[in-house]
Amino acid sequence: MVVFWVLLLPLSAVGQPSPIETMAMEGYAQRFTDTVASLNVQQMALVLARQQHNAEDKSICYAYLALTHRRLLHLKDFTRYADSAFIEAGKTKSPRAKAYSAMAMGSLKSYIEDNARALDYLLEAYKLFAALEAYDLCARIGSDISYLFASGSQAKVKKYADEALSYAMQTGAPESILHARLAVGSYLLDQAKPDDRLQWSEAVDFYRTTILLAEKDAESIVSKSNIGVAYVNLAVLYMNGPKPIDEDAFLFNLEKTIAISRQYNLKNIYRSSIGLRGQYFMQKGEYTIAEELFKEGIAYQQTLPYKDNAILATFYESLKDIAARQQNYWSYYQYDQSFAEYNKLRYDESTQRTQQYADARFESEKQTSLIQELEQDNKLQRKNQLLGYGIAIVLLIGLVFMYRSYYYRQRYYQNREDISQQQQANNALRLQLLEKETLESLAEKLALERRLLSSQMDPHFIFNALGNIQSMMLQKDTAQAVSYLGKFAKLTRQVLEQSRTEAISLAEEIETLTNYMELQRLRLNNSFQYHIVCDEETDTALLIPPLLIQPFVENAVEHGLKPLPPSQPGLLEIRFSAAVDKKLLVCTITDNGIGLAESKRRKAHDAHRSLATRITDERLSLMMKDNPQARVDVHDGTPDGSGCTVILQIPIVN
Repeated sequence: MVVFWVLLLPLSAVGQPSPIETMAMEGYAQRFTDTVASLNVQQMALVLARQQHNAEDKSICYAYLALTHRRLLHLKDFTRYADSAFIEAGKTKSPRAKAYSAMAMGSLKSYIEDNARALDYLLEAYKLFAALEAYDLCARIGSDISYLFASGSQAKVKKYADEALSYAMQTGAPESILHARLAVGSYLLDQAKPDDRLQWSEAVDFYRTTILLAEKDAESIVSKSNIGVAYVNLAVLYMNGPKPIDEDAFLFNLEKTIAISRQYNLKNIYRSSIGLRGQYFMQKGEYTIAEELFKEGIAYQQTLPYKDNAILATFYESLKDIAARQQNYWSYYQYDQSFAEYNKLRYDESTQRTQQYADARFESEKQTSLIQELEQDNKLQRKNQLLGYGIAIVLLIGLVFMYRSYYYRQRYYQNREDISQQQQANNALRLQLLEKETLESLAEKLALERRLLSSQMDPHFIFNALGNIQSMMLQKDTAQAVSYLGKFAKLTRQVLEQSRTEAISLAEEIETLTNYMELQRLRLNNSFQYHIVCDEETDTALLIPPLLIQPFVENAVEHGLKPLPPSQPGLLEIRFSAAVDKKLLVCTITDNGIGLAESKRRKAHDAHRSLATRITDERLSLMMKDNPQARVDVHDGTPDGSGCTVILQIPIVN
């Protein structure tokens, strides 16, 4: 979820600001209209703060510069200024300086995807600004906190978004109100379901009101893109709403989105509007118009000064979908080539960004450790200074105690110096261990991910599937071939997408398993039946690691059901039940195949073991570090040795 940072402080929000702070605020306000002038004014304010040796003003100037460089995507400058704001705030007891520095550090941590630390800093800033009655900043920080909770607790998402709107209404500032209403609208949009008309209507009415308020005060709103976001979200609500959709309302809001994006030169909003129009016409079956729109989106993206490989991959994926529906296989092949190219670039960028953020997190932790060490040294110096004053007073009382006092003083200094040196050595060792553990953990994760990508599907399964498709085409069974190809392409895309995510929902896992077993049934001439059962109390929205179950289903089909004689129909059952108190999802896979003993006998001279199964064992071993109950059990299905049962205990992702 994107976190928007917009600061427009009224003078009464946190008391009367100093002239230097006012100057920095005015410079920051120019970031959308003139970036160079904005940075120059903020640097001038910082120079004045340094000349006056004012730690509070320096901390606030550093915080503004950090947030400006975040918008410019300058990670090094962003990190440097955020750390500087934190260091300067540590030199003063000013709550305002500490609030600004915590806000800058929270923004940095969210940018490098260290969400746990980001929440710590933002909650600290939220508390400090609330005490200072800086309601404008509370509204914005509350909104950003709700976005950080989006993948976790929905209750906290609603809590902080509603609080942000309450603070924004107290300020009466249009910029703050729009920012907070978008946060509330975000969770309403996530909750709106087409089959729940009341909830869907509530979300629509909320966005309509948001747009009316934004248009009324458009001149006072600096971040014009937020107005475009409101129109885009409302158009999405109509397109995904109850069927038949209100096409007039959808097209009206889409046209307003395009008009606003052109009026304020909002490139991302305009690009989103092209994609929405393409999806709309594709749903209506007007493939020619949809295809032209997706091509227009690709051409427009390529004219922009920056590349967005993820958007280009999405456009080409939509073009592939259209070609498949039109049975235009040559176009499908061409679009798939471009999709594969940009999807690879997207993945490479994601891997590089992950490495960059890991390095940034390490450097930030190193900087924090150094700051703490300096603070300890400062405290020691102050204590030594006080001790010196005490000794001087004692010396004035009489020369009798001079030698004794001098002896203990030297001994005290020596002990403190030894302790300080030992602490420095410990900190250096801790930093080395942290760096080693970080790099080893990242290397292990990337190695396992590469191996997982290489074992996503059994090559024999792929070759057999393609052979079946070729056979159907030679037999001129075009409809069946197209259906098979569509299912095969969908399964391939699902496996590739899920292998690059940390977690997927149980519903997505069930959909992938269903598609996989349908292809296996077609390949094996419908020689077996399958059932997928999910207990009523099990929430299909819960999140689990991807690609854990499929290798065991594949083993059941290949080594249990496939060898059955034609006279004996096969049966495969997959049952899901949740043990929420243990944070586990229990998956039971049962087949009526030839059994473990017979399968091992037939494979007595075959030393091959499935690569996917080995990697799954390794992944479960890694998961046991966080949840010791994660494991897999395999045993015979019946006392006579026929059939097989596999019980997987999978950790539920928070």
